[in-house]
Amino acid sequence: MRFYKYHALGNDYIVLDPSDFPDWKEPSAAQIRVICHRNFGIGSDGILWGPLPSGPPAKGAAQSFGLRIFNPDASEAEKSGNGARIFARFLWDRKFAKASVFDIETPGGAVRADVREDGRLIVTDMGRVSFSSDKIPVKGPSREVVNEKIEVGDRAFTFCAATIGNPHCVIVLPEISPELARKYGPLIEVNPLFPNRTNVQFLRVIDRANIQIEIWERGAGNTLASGTSASASAGVARLLGLTGPEVTVHMPGGSLGIQIGDDYSIRMTGTVNRVAEGSMHSELFEVKV
Repeated sequence: MRFYKYHALGNDYIVLDPSDFPDWKEPSAAQIRVICHRNFGIGSDGILWGPLPSGPPAKGAAQSFGLRIFNPDASEAEKSGNGARIFARFLWDRKFAKASVFDIETPGGAVRADVREDGRLIVTDMGRVSFSSDKIPVKGPSREVVNEKIEVGDRAFTFCAATIGNPHCVIVLPEISPELARKYGPLIEVNPLFPNRTNVQFLRVIDRANIQIEIWERGAGNTLASGTSASASAGVARLLGLTGPEVTVHMPGGSLGIQIGDDYSIRMTGTVNRVAEGSMHSELFEVKV
């Protein structure tokens, strides 16, 4: 039962290759929860299950690899920017990738990975940010969800909603903090306005080339970094006229470079670090969490 652990700006994932688990169709909810647990398991912000069968690569890529992403609460994420970069590094390290440019297919859409600096730096084409309530989804009539009101707990916020294959709620404020994300993030995540729950970002504009975000991730909680959160936040900042087409997104775990196209396509540049690899013992799964 081999595992491979990486982090991208402190957002850590465990990669499990299905070929190492011939008796598993996929990890069960109980297995996911204990593997990700910081005390009873290895500890991570999620599990990357792949490579899986996929369709042919799009033009410009030599190969395509399938990927599924599981949160620590055992829910499945449609897409992960940091997870995609980590998986790209894993494919490169294990020599599954025969060229430096390849596609990763996720339930939330394909990601084009460009491996640089022998895997230490990955550039990913994340797809397009959409603000459509039907695509995110957000309840109510079909519309672009921009500068709407939401009340949670003892406070009201103005938010924009977006998707880049998974849902996001972005709130622009003059000051933000981890405590703010921890207090209101879990309330917004499960607000009935978002049928599939939502990721939450609290955003502060530093200048037209720099923004800062605090993150509450659906199914994972307060994380140090998130690639899709950075992508959605940069898209919202651009839509609101707060930044230009190139922006650095600062998070507690580090920074990502984001390029925003005229069609709100996102190109993300960020690092990946290898942490460990080893074998899980069967005793790990005797504990229920």
